[in-house]
Amino acid sequence: MKTMLTRLLMLWMLALAAGCAPEVGSERWCENLKQKPKGDWSANEVTDFARHCIFK
Repeated sequence: MKTMLTRLLMLWMLALAAGCAPEVGSERWCENLKQKPKGDWSANEVTDFARHCIFK
């Protein structure tokens, strides 16, 4: 039982850590997107990048 609780706790912590993406339009988000290959950008990312990072 203790092992099962430990695994559940670890999964919960992993889910929380994965949900810590920077807010769209923040400086950190813009920098992360600049590092990402342009071919991997979604249409929404292109629009948001233009709106928040280029045309401030």
